[in-house]
Amino acid sequence: MSLGSIFDIAGSGMTAQSLRLNTTASNIANAETASSSTDTTYRARKPVFSAIQQSMMNPTQQGFGTEMSDNASAGVRVEGIVESDAELQMRYEPDHPAANEDGYVYYPNVNVVEEMADMMSSSRSFQMNVDIMNTAKSMMQRILTLGQQ
Repeated sequence: MSLGSIFDIAGSGMTAQSLRLNTTASNIANAETASSSTDTTYRARKPVFSAIQQSMMNPTQQGFGTEMSDNASAGVRVEGIVESDAELQMRYEPDHPAANEDGYVYYPNVNVVEEMADMMSSSRSFQMNVDIMNTAKSMMQRILTLGQQ
């Protein structure tokens, strides 16, 4: 693994956390959206990530420092965004404009406290990847100054 691939790995992590922040913001924005049926009610969304690992232990490689093939990479891949299958909130509000014939209004299955925790976690993860990139940049600059002495 070269020092330059750290930027690719941290960049993929930043992209993944940015998507996580966007889905969390969407969930919070729609937390109190009312609907008259279960089919049209907003459902909480969560991104699904998977780790992409370099095959460092691959027997076809000659050693630790060998170049990787073109299709090998490392980092985080976004597999998709899934909707939560938790129960929707059904409230009896007969005076609400979106109430059904029985007087019930359906609200999303968004837990705002959980979403805020997700938002803080993804924000900190994003910042950690920024710090990793800054550290790698600083290390590369120090390596360049070694040749000047």
